[in-house]
Amino acid sequence: MAKGSQLSQLKSALSHAGVTGKPQHGKKRKRSGSVDKDKEKRAAKLEEIQKKLNPFDTKVTKLKHDVGGRKIKGVVGKPAQSKQAGIEQRKKTLLKEFHEKGRAGGIVDRRFGENDPTMSLEERMLERFTRERQRASKGSAFNLEDEDELTHYGQSLSKLDDFDDVGLGSEDEEDRGQIDNEVVKHTHFGGFDDDENEDESEQPPKKKSKAEVMAEVMAKSKEHKLRRQMEREQEENVRHELDQDFAALRDLIYAPDPSTAGSNSAPGLSSEAAVLTIPAESGDYDQHVRELAFEKRAKPKDRTKTEEELALEEKEALEKAERRRQKRMVGLDESDSEDEGKSRGKRKRGGDDLEDDFVNDEDWEGLGAGLSEAATGIADSKGSEAAEEDGYSEDGSEDGSEEASDDVDSEDSEDEAEEGEHEALVQLRNGAPRKKSAKGKAKELPFTFPCPSTHEEFLEIVDDVADADVPTVVKRIRALYHPSLGPDNKSKLQTLTTILIDHILYVTSTSEPRFALISSLLPHINALTQAYPVQAAEHFVEKLSLMHKNLRRGLSRGALDPEAKTWPGLSELSLLRIIGSTWSTSDLNHAVISPARVLMGAYLGLGRVRSLADISSGLFLCTLFLQFEELSKRFVPEAVNFLVNAVLHIAPHPYKTVDALPDSFPSPDFRSDLTRPLALNVKTRSTLTPQKANFTTLLAADRPTEQAKTDLLSLALNLLGRYAEMYKGLEGFIELYDPILEIIKHVNASSMAEPLTAQVAGLKDSLGRLLKFSRQARQPLRLQAHKPIPIPTYIPKFEAITSSYLRRQDPDHERNEASKLRNQYKQEKKGAIRELRKDAKFLAAVEQQKQKEKDHAYHERMKRVFGSIEGERAEEKAMEREKQKLKKRAGRK
Repeated sequence: MAKGSQLSQLKSALSHAGVTGKPQHGKKRKRSGSVDKDKEKRAAKLEEIQKKLNPFDTKVTKLKHDVGGRKIKGVVGKPAQSKQAGIEQRKKTLLKEFHEKGRAGGIVDRRFGENDPTMSLEERMLERFTRERQRASKGSAFNLEDEDELTHYGQSLSKLDDFDDVGLGSEDEEDRGQIDNEVVKHTHFGGFDDDENEDESEQPPKKKSKAEVMAEVMAKSKEHKLRRQMEREQEENVRHELDQDFAALRDLIYAPDPSTAGSNSAPGLSSEAAVLTIPAESGDYDQHVRELAFEKRAKPKDRTKTEEELALEEKEALEKAERRRQKRMVGLDESDSEDEGKSRGKRKRGGDDLEDDFVNDEDWEGLGAGLSEAATGIADSKGSEAAEEDGYSEDGSEDGSEEASDDVDSEDSEDEAEEGEHEALVQLRNGAPRKKSAKGKAKELPFTFPCPSTHEEFLEIVDDVADADVPTVVKRIRALYHPSLGPDNKSKLQTLTTILIDHILYVTSTSEPRFALISSLLPHINALTQAYPVQAAEHFVEKLSLMHKNLRRGLSRGALDPEAKTWPGLSELSLLRIIGSTWSTSDLNHAVISPARVLMGAYLGLGRVRSLADISSGLFLCTLFLQFEELSKRFVPEAVNFLVNAVLHIAPHPYKTVDALPDSFPSPDFRSDLTRPLALNVKTRSTLTPQKANFTTLLAADRPTEQAKTDLLSLALNLLGRYAEMYKGLEGFIELYDPILEIIKHVNASSMAEPLTAQVAGLKDSLGRLLKFSRQARQPLRLQAHKPIPIPTYIPKFEAITSSYLRRQDPDHERNEASKLRNQYKQEKKGAIRELRKDAKFLAAVEQQKQKEKDHAYHERMKRVFGSIEGERAEEKAMEREKQKLKKRAGRK
């Protein structure tokens, strides 16, 4: 190829190949086939020249060992063509998706039942066919059946003819106004050809034309319309007969009321209808129809009311009932009220009158509406003064309890708490609660009550109320002071929550606790606690702090002192029981349950057994712990330790000293002077049957009885079995219950009653079975099982085979296939990454081109705007120059 620039090389190559230059014109004319061959040769030459001019269009991979006659794929490539092919392919696929991205088009299938999974295919098709027929039956603008009436006495115009009187055809046909079919057939259109007519019967039936088919359709349509018209006329006749006899039927339907003889008003109609009613003899049907409009119509049901509306209705109902009760108390009838003369529109009361509209609520000054702000303020002031005299604050707690709870961590407060006396959880009125007499007639319960602000006020409210009616009183107070009825009701109900807690402690502090009242008040406490959890939790924690303070005082006085109160009493146990039923006990950390759990553990761990009442209190705490940890299954060592000590204190066994006991669990009161009388009498075989422990009697008992010991021992054995079932999944279950099983085996069951003997034997079997399963499930500790780590070698690796193909061949077939799969995955991953990059580059180029087009259009638009402005400005300046010239010329003149 000639040297020089690209243009000179192109010209030289084209002339050398004979593409350019003067063509040689021969004398003979070339055929079309030779012309096509010349074009193909010319194209081949141009392509060859193009390849030679651009050496980068073809990429050749040099082989390391060129073997003759061997063809290898991928040696010669065309990157430019492959790149252009990739761009074209992306234009067809990726560019189309890019343009349609975010498009909210598409076909929505709105066919009936298409998205209903409950319908089968047959049901869908049947319903669609039915709807299609219904839609088609509605008719269109050109349906002949839509006409209401037919003209010419029901006859069609097509059946009439202008030549009815000509005399053609028979008399019958002339009477009908039609021409005989034979005349038409032979004379008018198809006649005068008898031979052809004779052969028509032998020929097959001729296919009807469109005009004939339409004529038949129109004839059938007219026939159906005539039939419908006749049916409609029959119905009109029947309706007309009914209208004629309506007067007689009306007298039967609207018979006159015997009590209102002489009046023409129909029963069942309102007073307005009675006025407009006319006698039946007039026969005015339209007037009777208008009368029916005044009949009483159905009323819609009441809508679902909101919580605030229900609370307001309940409050109003209670206040209305209280007003009636007050009137009945003073012997007044409701009609004797002062407001009776002021009410307007008085009507006579009947036997079924509800008597709910004879009281004017605005001027009533009874108990329901008379709880004014002044009266409430006086009651609050009296309650606060009474509370201050007794050393109590408004929320029912002692004056110094809050300060002590705030500074409980300081040393001064601890010293004062240890030196003080035992404080009651709730202050008793006049030293002891007032007993309610069971005799006498029951007092009528009011319907409205003031909301108490202190426990003393609540005691005054329920002073003469029976225990069965106290929940009703609380319910009515909650209804009257619903939070939606007043801005201050929320704080009042919060105070009521603390008052109910104090009242339960007050009820259980008596010599005769009323547990039925506690059970009935518990739902109200739960509801109020859920409504106001923060205030309830603070009050519970305050009581728990006071109990912990009393425990420290008792321990500082002496754990073995019989007068020191180191174990919870009946009121404290009731409070802990209410806490467990009110709050969630399975939480890891809880504002109320966590302090309660710590306090119960302190009772069981620090308290010393001095009497059977202490064992009773401890067993009740173990029962509460079992309830608390039923879901979380947290380990409580104090409870299990106390149960074992309770069995050692009561049951007969051969152990004499603490050192003889298996394992090393603490037992400070074993065989002490105070616990020796608590053991069962082993001299004679007991015949007492264990019963359900009555903690009220046990906590108040002065001397232990054999029945009480039997009941408590049975309860302790039962709790040990239940704790074993709960803790059987612990890692240390074997270490925990091995010594317990050893103690149970040494219990002398022969001197106890038969039920206790059977219970001890059952506990032995269950504990032995659980320990066996736990030993089977326990596996010894092992070192971590892992693949041995080889010793590193530094000897170089020599390979006798240099071929890369043979080097990749692994003798292990599975490992070889895995290696191939990994290599294939790596290559596919690289190819996918490469294609994604190309796609991103292509889309970026499309975005750039789109932005260029937008910019170009914007610049062109701005150029036109500026050009127009400049043209206008040029014209304006030219006009100004002309004006200046005119002025100058005018000045010269």
